[in-house]
Amino acid sequence: MFERTRIQVLADERGHVQKKTFTKWVNSHLSRVGCRITDLYTDLGDGRMLIRLLEILSGERLPKATRGKMRIHCLENVDKAIMFLQEQHVHLENIGAHDIVDGNSSLILGLMWTIILRFQIQDITIEEYESTETKSAKDALLLWCQMKTADYSNVNVRNFTSSWKDGLAFCALIHKHRPDLIPQFKTLTKENANHNLQLAFDICEKRLGISRLLDPEDVNVEYVDEKSIITYIVTLYHYFSKMKNDSVQGRRLAKVVGSALESEKMAHEYERLVSDLLAWIDQTIRTLNDRQFPNSLARVQEKLLEFNRYRVIDKPPRFAEKGNLEVLLFTLQSKERANQQIPYQPREGKMISDINRAWENLERAEHERELALREEVLRQERLEQLATKFNRKAGLREKWLTDSEKLVASDQFGTDLTSVEAAFKKQEAIQTDIAAFEERLQNIMAIANELKTEDYHDFATIEARKKNVEMHWEYLVSLVTKRRQCLELAYNLQRVFQEMQYIYEWITDLKWRLKSDDIEKNVMSADDLLQRHSLIEADIYIIDERLKRAISDADEYLNPDVNIDGYRPATPEEIEIRIHNLQKAYEELIELARKRRDLLEQAKILSRFYSDIGDAELWIDEKQQAMTSPDMGHDVNSTDSLVAKHKLVETDMTTRYGQLETLTSQGDTMISQGHFASKKINERLDTLKSKWDSLIGMSSNRSKNLNQTHDYYQFFSDADDIDTWMLDMLKLVSSEDIGRDESSAQTLLKKHKDTQDLLDNYRKTIDGFKQTNLQTLSPEKQALPDVQQRLQSIERRYVELLELSKLRKQKLHDAISLFRLLADADNVEAWIEEKERFLATLDPTQVNDIEELEVIKHRFDGFERDMNSTASKVAIVGHQARTLVQNDHPNSQEILDRINKLNHNWAQLRRLVDKKREDLSSTFGVQTFHIECNETISWIQDKIRIIQSTEDLGRDLGGVMTMQRRLSGLERDMAAIQSKLDQLESEAT
Repeated sequence: MFERTRIQVLADERGHVQKKTFTKWVNSHLSRVGCRITDLYTDLGDGRMLIRLLEILSGERLPKATRGKMRIHCLENVDKAIMFLQEQHVHLENIGAHDIVDGNSSLILGLMWTIILRFQIQDITIEEYESTETKSAKDALLLWCQMKTADYSNVNVRNFTSSWKDGLAFCALIHKHRPDLIPQFKTLTKENANHNLQLAFDICEKRLGISRLLDPEDVNVEYVDEKSIITYIVTLYHYFSKMKNDSVQGRRLAKVVGSALESEKMAHEYERLVSDLLAWIDQTIRTLNDRQFPNSLARVQEKLLEFNRYRVIDKPPRFAEKGNLEVLLFTLQSKERANQQIPYQPREGKMISDINRAWENLERAEHERELALREEVLRQERLEQLATKFNRKAGLREKWLTDSEKLVASDQFGTDLTSVEAAFKKQEAIQTDIAAFEERLQNIMAIANELKTEDYHDFATIEARKKNVEMHWEYLVSLVTKRRQCLELAYNLQRVFQEMQYIYEWITDLKWRLKSDDIEKNVMSADDLLQRHSLIEADIYIIDERLKRAISDADEYLNPDVNIDGYRPATPEEIEIRIHNLQKAYEELIELARKRRDLLEQAKILSRFYSDIGDAELWIDEKQQAMTSPDMGHDVNSTDSLVAKHKLVETDMTTRYGQLETLTSQGDTMISQGHFASKKINERLDTLKSKWDSLIGMSSNRSKNLNQTHDYYQFFSDADDIDTWMLDMLKLVSSEDIGRDESSAQTLLKKHKDTQDLLDNYRKTIDGFKQTNLQTLSPEKQALPDVQQRLQSIERRYVELLELSKLRKQKLHDAISLFRLLADADNVEAWIEEKERFLATLDPTQVNDIEELEVIKHRFDGFERDMNSTASKVAIVGHQARTLVQNDHPNSQEILDRINKLNHNWAQLRRLVDKKREDLSSTFGVQTFHIECNETISWIQDKIRIIQSTEDLGRDLGGVMTMQRRLSGLERDMAAIQSKLDQLESEAT
């Protein structure tokens, strides 16, 4: 009774471990589609998860699962899975859909084990294991484990149960494939089994991504569940097999990736520089496109100076960086073409064309910025002029308004006709002035409104003065209107005379203003004078209208019929004299204004000419100062820099020459047209031509001196390069290193051959240096002692290098012969020692397990094949040794001692192999018989349990059919058992 209970407890423990292991195994595959189960016995009952599991494992599409939770739906889904397994030639013995739906634990575990065998273990083959049956796949998996752990002395894998209890076998498998994950493997011991198992399972889960199917308490037990161990081991097998394939592909790619690293680095550098440059261009364009200018003339002029500093200081280094990027891209593409790689092409937005396009946008933004700044400067200047004009005219208007207010403020007209007439004439004169004044007032109001529209920075002052003028004006109008109501009549003639007098005085004032400025002394203010003259011409236009109107009014009084009872206000002669004087004064004003405009236009052209001449002379003075610099450089780089700068200056001179020709032509044209400043123009042109001729001479002398200095420094720079190269070669050919073994000696010999080729080819470089660099020097510099001594030193060092190269070549050949023999002997002796230790571990007389005996036999057969191939290596080593001794090698005695020791070890190994072969053959026959007997007994016991299990089947139709199907299969198996018993009895007798 106790024994039966003990067996039941062990069976329950094994079932619990299998359930947990199989559940984790199923979840490791279902996680690929976002599914999982919690109870293996119940969650597979509806058949849906089972169908999904089979689809993942097989990679095939199964019939769609039936929806619904009724028993008939679950049976239908499970039947679909079972039918698929049968189509895959999977033998399911006594397992039906109702067993899975009802949660039969033993049959569900059996089904899971069958699926694992079919889809995880069946395809495992190792070399000669070609059978696809379960047993062959299992043996192949065991052999794989033994092969991977053969090098670990404290690991002996004989089965899938007890061999894994201490956890060292798991750790050995991981260490074999990934030694970096368990660097402390040698410190692990069998006594600390739980630690070893926990370490292995944690590494597999956290570092390798393998699901944790087992726990230490599942393995470190008295009776280990074989199926759970196999399930976990096969997961490791598939992972490491995939890792091996990935490693091979990685090594193939390593070479290609390595060769592209440098190009990729250059490409990254190119893209970084392009990004920086494009970012600077973009930021600069945004800055240049800013049109929020300060609202004052001085601050706008500061913005213009800041813009000029940007063009002279900030922009040139970025332009040089743009050129360097083009050189970098050309170098990168050339290198990749030379390496037979696809030339690097910058992605969209990083190409040279994108940089050029961005640079064009920058140039366009600069141009627009300059135009906007200059336009803003002109606008601010115009606003300042308008403000000045407003203040000047407002002052006049305020004074006039104040005087007029005092004049019309009196209301005393007198008591007689003469006084009234005088008052009337006074009123008419005031009204005439007011009519003319209102237009002038509107002019300054228009100026004030324009200043407001243009956002003049000091408009508050303008606005206050404007309101003051309007207040006085409104007050004066009210006074005049009131006074007008007091008067009934007006004397038109006196009004006309008064208007004519006013026009005459206005004309006189304008004539005085037209004669007041000395144009030749104020040439640089021609634009301002022209603006003032335009204002005067506007006044003349106003005078013309008023003049015509006044003369027309005066002509009416020349008619004899215009009188009051024969009274005429004035005689026709007086009126005609007044008209004549006024017309004459106006004609003189028109002629004076025309002549003054012609002179101002000439002065404007002369002002621009003087400005251009001054800029050109300033530029020439700066370049002359640079040409007289005594700096000729102190080496090749500094001289190259000075030559490059001088070429830029010469290019700038070429551009400037066209501008100077334009200035000269412009000056000659003004002289030929009789300009009022022809003498000064001619003097400025002569001074400019003299400075230009002097600059041309200085440029030619400096260019010649720089080129001669560059050739002298270039000679010694090239000589230094040759000396440096020969010094590097001297270190190579004078080295005492002959290598540590044959491979290193061969490598040194190959490198020496390359060095010798470089030495031979460098003769042309030295001859070319003598012919080319020496000829570029002037005869005086060629005869200098330091030049001749340098040439002799180069020739002497080159001859020494050739002699040292021949001596090193002979040393390397002697070393290679000795290293080759010693390496072959060491390899054979190491192999013999390793196999002797291997044979010591093979003791078939102490083995009672056929599986272990088969493993020993398989390992022994592989060893004999290795031994046959090694025999030829021993013969080759002996032949090499005899050849070296016959050729009187300096180490002949050492060679003889080494070959004699090798032959003795080889003979001893062969005697040991013969003895092991006899022991193995005698043990194998007995163990085979015992194994077959045990398997037959197990087979019979399995059939007895099947018969006993039929007692639990129901009495319904389904139970009877299941019982009939099982008994039918049992009858066929019993016939095979009887045949096996007869065979064993025959062998025993």
